[in-house]
Amino acid sequence: MRTSVDVRRLTQALPGQDGWQPPVVLAEVGSTNVEARRLGVPWQPVLAEQQTAGRGRLGRRWGEVPRAGVAVSVLVPRVQPDGWLPLVTGLAVREAVAAAGVQADLKWPNDVLLPADEDRKTCGILCELVPGTDLVVVGAGVNVDHDRDELPVPGATSVRLAGGTVDRTGLAARLLIGLRRRHAAVRAGGTQAAAVREEYRSACVTIGREVDVHLPDGSVQRHHVDGVADDGGLRLRGRFDSLSAGDVHHIRPPGTDAASG
Repeated sequence: MRTSVDVRRLTQALPGQDGWQPPVVLAEVGSTNVEARRLGVPWQPVLAEQQTAGRGRLGRRWGEVPRAGVAVSVLVPRVQPDGWLPLVTGLAVREAVAAAGVQADLKWPNDVLLPADEDRKTCGILCELVPGTDLVVVGAGVNVDHDRDELPVPGATSVRLAGGTVDRTGLAARLLIGLRRRHAAVRAGGTQAAAVREEYRSACVTIGREVDVHLPDGSVQRHHVDGVADDGGLRLRGRFDSLSAGDVHHIRPPGTDAASG
């Protein structure tokens, strides 16, 4: 039987000295990002037991089955470079999923892939700048307790399907704490930010791969990925600038068939 997020336990898990505000947990909402932006309180997590109009990158829909996943958004101060906020959010999700007993890898910029289930994706992430402010809404939708037929797209999976422990409250708390810690490090700059960059590079399985890059103008280019630049963009062989916008598809060796793309 699926249970609701434990608001009291979540509140107690978030350290007050880190500036957390009491979390808001809703039974149903169109989008937690929209609700967090409407409330306008930095570091106040907004969660929903069911999200009916969630979106990921490039406008992709990422809906929720009631009490099966973690749909959470939080308003945070902007970081520089902007490109690192989605990446550190991916790291926070990866850490939370690992605590549930499932290894996770990152595909640039922030797709969280589970090798235990053919590299299927378990999370949608969307970061949106609030116009006229220095605040960003960070949203994540993690598939936790979904059955195969409840998943939003064929290439998706859930923590349970990959063999992990189902604890939605614990996963939400670890995700938020991991995001706060890395956000502070990036804002601090220097060696702290450098450590986060190296953590991401170690987790990103896009580095060293041949990829097809689907660009905003509709064109597709094939490149070898040499690394991730300090601005968060991809370093592509043969290009002097880094790639900051585009949809990346991993090229797989002949004869293999996996779900992540």
